[in-house]
Amino acid sequence: MANDRLRALEDVEKEIALVLQSAGTIVLELSKEKANASLLDRQLNQFQTSVNRVESELSAQIRYLTQVATGQPHEGSTYSARKDCQMALNRAEYARIKLGELGHTCEIMLDPQT
Repeated sequence: MANDRLRALEDVEKEIALVLQSAGTIVLELSKEKANASLLDRQLNQFQTSVNRVESELSAQIRYLTQVATGQPHEGSTYSARKDCQMALNRAEYARIKLGELGHTCEIMLDPQT
């Protein structure tokens, strides 16, 4: 699963290189006195297609990372369970401290010698 995600990001990186190459070709062609319209159309089409693929794949990666970061269940991860366990331990420790404080306050209130 993790290797698939890394491969997908490598593919995105290659696609970004294609976007930059298409953009460079378009700028170079536009800088000419007489631009080749069919070449511009092809490069523009490739540019837009590549940008759409990059956007789509990055959106999918962001959705996955959002799912992982928010603790929603997902395949192969124990992050959510560890987070829940740590939060329960934190609540238990807080309750122990507050009960200790309450016990100390009760001792003071019930002890007639103070």
